[in-house]
Amino acid sequence: MDAISIWPKTDGEWAIIHRCRNCGTLKSNRIAADDDQNRLVDLANKAIQQPPFKIEHTK
Repeated sequence: MDAISIWPKTDGEWAIIHRCRNCGTLKSNRIAADDDQNRLVDLANKAIQQPPFKIEHTK
């Protein structure tokens, strides 16, 4: 499983989204106190910089 993104859930918790290297299945796991905080920030930045949809700027 590879960590591919981060998910801010509606209940205030955050979860890491993992993808299986073999079948591509996605799973989410709650963030734990011992998770690498720098890696979590990297995942959040990636989600912001490369969203899975087009962001249109409106004025």
